[in-house]
Amino acid sequence: MTRPEEMSAGPDLFDAEPRDQALSPGAMVLGGFARDMDRDLLAAIEGVLADAPPRHLVTPGGRRMSVAMSNCGRVGWVSDRRGYRYDLIDPESGRRWPAMPDIFTDLAIRAAAAAGFAGFAPDACLINRYEPGARLSLHQDRDERDRAAPIVSVSLGLPATFLWGGEKRSDRPRRIRIVHGDVTVWGGPARFAFHGVEPVADGAHPLTGRARYNLTFRKVF
Repeated sequence: MTRPEEMSAGPDLFDAEPRDQALSPGAMVLGGFARDMDRDLLAAIEGVLADAPPRHLVTPGGRRMSVAMSNCGRVGWVSDRRGYRYDLIDPESGRRWPAMPDIFTDLAIRAAAAAGFAGFAPDACLINRYEPGARLSLHQDRDERDRAAPIVSVSLGLPATFLWGGEKRSDRPRRIRIVHGDVTVWGGPARFAFHGVEPVADGAHPLTGRARYNLTFRKVF
């Protein structure tokens, strides 16, 4: 059911009738899967970020990432001059990462199962905060020791154009529109597909303002 704020936000922010979309064998977008719990998810994000504020990481090559990131769960993903890796400790606070909220875990498990990956047990959640102009270049998720488990990606706030490529960086990616509440899941033959996000267009979302949040769930160990 469409809420009043969705009706006033216009078609650029919401799909009136969310639809699932297959991307390739082992990968699909679950249209609007998280929309009915969006406010609770955003409240949980706010709680995590109060303990582990988002920060702009630096790549091993010294480039500042345009997306602000944080983590929750058993381990967190970090990047600096020493490389990309998972770490038990938040390097900025020196403490363990915040625990993964139950609402996160429940959503990730249900979304994975809906996409055909029953038994998913995420132990890490990367929280990305995109402001207008922020982007994520084409990459593969290869830092996890458990490479059989899928990746579950939740989109909240401003819409984005998701780039879905192949097994090689040179493969031309498809451009997929992702909106508030969509959940993208990939695993199996699609587990190491290159993917990314085009620069987020400026706009204002009723719940997040000029921002897009992405929750990416992984099984690291």
